[in-house]
Amino acid sequence: MSGPRFSGVPGEARTVLYERDFGRNAVKVLPGEFFVSDEDIVITTVLGSCVAACIWDRHAGVGGMNHFMLPGGEVGTRDADPIGLAGRYGVFAMEQLINELIKRGGRKANFEAKVFGGGQVLRNMTSINIGERNAQFVEQFLRTEGIRIGARDLLDVHPRRVAFFPATGRALCKKLAQADASLVAAEQQYNAKLSAARVGGDVELF
Repeated sequence: MSGPRFSGVPGEARTVLYERDFGRNAVKVLPGEFFVSDEDIVITTVLGSCVAACIWDRHAGVGGMNHFMLPGGEVGTRDADPIGLAGRYGVFAMEQLINELIKRGGRKANFEAKVFGGGQVLRNMTSINIGERNAQFVEQFLRTEGIRIGARDLLDVHPRRVAFFPATGRALCKKLAQADASLVAAEQQYNAKLSAARVGGDVELF
């Protein structure tokens, strides 16, 4: 079976592995990345406080997944508003995915989304529940854009493993017993990077 095709656009996931559970190649999407394909592959990710939107166009047979987090902010500041300043990063992540789907032949009117994540995993983030903000943001964004949400598995305290089949729109989500140290460390590093970039107000640093 041939491997996935890459477009080379900024932010595109590049980690490829073979998924024995599904008998095919998989692209693993890491925090801050996305991937779009019309091939018979699997797109996978593991989520803690981050969220992933899987969007599919059934008519074009193309789909994609992103993996993102809003940068941390303090309660009482405008950064605590998921559609405020911090929300720019979520908008950027969603528009990356949507724009690439359209470039591959998708039409926004045909899009259906499945959304996952937003678990309360970063327990040391006591000022706000980052997972809740991420979940609230993705649902509000999709409503505003008129994209139907066909399935959701959000919030709770569990990390999740998600597998998405972009050619058919099928999505599988498995809740994990607990977040391992590598997942928590990766999300903490990602949040720190976003928070540092936010000081400059430049969403291109995402």
